[in-house]
Amino acid sequence: MEIHVLVAYATKYGATAEIAEKIGQVLRKAGFHTDVLPADRVGDLAAYRAVVLGSAVYIGQWRKEAADFLGKNERMLVERLVWLFSSGPTGEGDPVQLLKGWRFPEALQPIADRIRPRDVALFHGMLDMNKLSLAEKLIVKGIKAPVGDFRDWDAITSWAAGIADALKAEVS
Repeated sequence: MEIHVLVAYATKYGATAEIAEKIGQVLRKAGFHTDVLPADRVGDLAAYRAVVLGSAVYIGQWRKEAADFLGKNERMLVERLVWLFSSGPTGEGDPVQLLKGWRFPEALQPIADRIRPRDVALFHGMLDMNKLSLAEKLIVKGIKAPVGDFRDWDAITSWAAGIADALKAEVS
């Protein structure tokens, strides 16, 4: 049985899209037919056996497109292999520690509990001042958020390789 995988994401400035693309590359390299799409552009999930869904995080919340995707597709996701990831904190150190133990939006946790994802990951994000609005720049300066690209590509690649291994186990 061939496994088709969907990697869906919600991004504001593109950093989470790049993480999703990396996950898609790893899965394709492992031999899986993989589509990488913005969450709000995904149609029917019937063709997919596995779904990886990720979102940028702002103030502890997923972007609306990812939250809507999760809610709208809950019934289909319960029947699939699912992995969830968030992209957000900037700075050095463990992203979970940087967010004081936060791993997933509390408001979406009941849906995640019903879907029972195989794993929920939190990755470092990127903060590019050149892409921010004036209001966002003022907030970033006010809270003294670290600016730069803090994404850990080794951690992302390793997580995606773990997904590929789990999918291979499903096939055998």
